[in-house]
Amino acid sequence: MVDIATRVFDHNWKIDPIVRSLIDTDFYKLLMCQSVFRNKRDTQVTFSLINRSKHVPLADLIDEGELREQLDHIRTLSLSRGESTWLRGNTFYGKRQMFRSDFMEWFENLRLPPYHLERVGDQYELTFEGSWPEVMMWEIPALAVLMELRGRAVLRDMGRFELQVLYARAMTRTWEKIEKLRKLDGLKLADFGTRRRHSFLWQDWSVQAMIEGLGDAFVGTSNCRIAMKRDIEAIGTNAHELPMVYAALAKGDTALRQAPYDVLADWQEEHDGNLRIILPDTYGTSGFLDGAPDWLAGWTGMRIDSGDPATGAETAIQWWKDRGEDPRDKMVIFSDGLDADKIIELHQQFADRVKVSFGWGTMLTNDFKGLVPNDALAPFSLVCKAISADGNPTVKLSDNPNKAMGPSDEIARYKRVFGVGKQDPQEVLV
Repeated sequence: MVDIATRVFDHNWKIDPIVRSLIDTDFYKLLMCQSVFRNKRDTQVTFSLINRSKHVPLADLIDEGELREQLDHIRTLSLSRGESTWLRGNTFYGKRQMFRSDFMEWFENLRLPPYHLERVGDQYELTFEGSWPEVMMWEIPALAVLMELRGRAVLRDMGRFELQVLYARAMTRTWEKIEKLRKLDGLKLADFGTRRRHSFLWQDWSVQAMIEGLGDAFVGTSNCRIAMKRDIEAIGTNAHELPMVYAALAKGDTALRQAPYDVLADWQEEHDGNLRIILPDTYGTSGFLDGAPDWLAGWTGMRIDSGDPATGAETAIQWWKDRGEDPRDKMVIFSDGLDADKIIELHQQFADRVKVSFGWGTMLTNDFKGLVPNDALAPFSLVCKAISADGNPTVKLSDNPNKAMGPSDEIARYKRVFGVGKQDPQEVLV
């Protein structure tokens, strides 16, 4: 097992670049990228870094030269032969050759496109522009770089013993959470923590701890490189990015209202089984389900990613019942800001009513809260989102209005088109 504290203290950039591979990313990114490559490859998209936690002054903490060095390194990466063989030949979700030959040929030749970086006050403006399949692959590594550089900045002046104690305390905290969770009968839990992890080494350690501590209850990781390295399942389906871009491309209100369903119609052409998971909250769950075509009720499950999770699950259960489906045959995946106690609460509330699964993210791979002075390693909310498509602004409403994004006039239009009424704000922690 890697001695993380010593590696942090000795810090050798060549041994520990923040992003080690193009598949040091989330599995859903590759699935979505293949779908985009097939259906919308010429769409021009802009992604932008958004720090929702303005109290964290990233530009004051992170040296611009270091940031550029890490981003430039990512642009040199390409698939290794072993990584290509794994993607081409491995079985994912019970399916051989998940990734088509034309997509793999493109991916094997991919180098990430240029970025634009500028300091604005105490924050960084970081944007990526280009064809959708290329620029979308920047999201996860860009977030991982910013999160880890922030952590390195905080740890830089710590001594060897101080670091050993810090990581011992963090390991103990993680293991205590695992000990709580292992008591749950029928638990199914995956690591979703790549985007806002403390570091690659810490995410890898956390996955190893879950493998040993949870056994079969740990079903895999979203991180493709760790999945390959540890010979475990790669987990992931789709994300808000798809409906956000499809909606931005829609001509008129009628096409806009239809756009989220067009996304899933395209998805259904490629995937079945446990990859047919509905993510309903991009423009409000209630409106999405009210207008959903009947064929969606036959999908495998639903992911709850904003708003109150219990309310979201109850809404899903009632929707299935209303359409003659047995909720006990359906999967509900909770994935928003989870920690051990909330996982336990939701599992106890819903495990006998639906097939419950959890995607555990930031509070698995980046919970150093309260472990350093001034709480300087506390997790915070950093995202990288598509902000325009073919020159049109994107919008996200969410079930939590504090997560909404887009120009105010477009937000108002989307709320009208999708019938979004009063929403209850939820604190955005991560």
